[in-house]
Amino acid sequence: MKLCFLVEEQYRHDGMPVEVIRQLVSWGHQVDVLRPGGSLLRMTEAVQASTHDAWVLKTVSGGPGLTLLEAAASGGMTTVNDARSIRGVRDKALAAAIGRSRGLPLPPTYAAARPELLAEIPASEYPLVVKPADGSSGRAVHLVPSPDRLATVIPELAGEGMLIAQPYVTNSGTDVKVYSVGGELYATERRSPLHPDHSVRERRVPLSAEVAAIAAQVGVVYGLDLYGVDVVLGPDGPVVVDVNDFPSFRQVPDAAARVARAVLGLARAGQASGAAEPASARPPEQRDAAGGTPLTLRPHLVQVPVAAGKNV
Repeated sequence: MKLCFLVEEQYRHDGMPVEVIRQLVSWGHQVDVLRPGGSLLRMTEAVQASTHDAWVLKTVSGGPGLTLLEAAASGGMTTVNDARSIRGVRDKALAAAIGRSRGLPLPPTYAAARPELLAEIPASEYPLVVKPADGSSGRAVHLVPSPDRLATVIPELAGEGMLIAQPYVTNSGTDVKVYSVGGELYATERRSPLHPDHSVRERRVPLSAEVAAIAAQVGVVYGLDLYGVDVVLGPDGPVVVDVNDFPSFRQVPDAAARVARAVLGLARAGQASGAAEPASARPPEQRDAAGGTPLTLRPHLVQVPVAAGKNV
């Protein structure tokens, strides 16, 4: 198969997706790597030029890769994850509204375009967890114990754009991270970013039936295939505090091979359903304006040979 991976600068040397790309190439598949943050893109031709069976996105929130993935999806390409589903979880305010309306156990969520507006939240809702609506990797996450402490974090939140605030769910200081890959669920526990002094060794843990059911429901609600769910075990049961598309899959056994197989399976499913039609199969009028060979992204792509995966 021929695949295009969209990899943001932050993940150029990250094990996920670099090891997945190497695994796919070692199996004989062609993988092109596009760095949306480091390439000049001719967006008007990018979709028509593609002859890939699927496009795969590993990007930070707010990165340019999602726009390109959405462009590919608009042209009928198979995308991993589904481009519309990614947008639904990248915006945490939107994700909270979708999840709560579909019965997922998420905390009540406030959204504010400016940090000073958070002062209007009733004192009864404290302690609050405040973070950017497009945040990732624990960026700018604050636990605010009381209204009088809010003023101390407002300067740090300036410039973060839309913010969300949720009542803090009392827990042990340990998060459960559930990864979904290839229809299988794997659970790990790790220290909560809200409790940096809490000593927890990240490790795989048994997955309870209750948490497994919630994690599986997350995939259905948001339409995700490869994803991670952050869960805290509160006094009233498990609560979903974050959802990530294409996470790190840390502690998942043979993660690179499992993710690679999942990507191939999704690409084949897209072909079977007719969701993706390579540009090479399109009629001439859908190719370049001169009626010649299809336009190509090659000047902006790096092909990853088996022995040179570090070129990603």
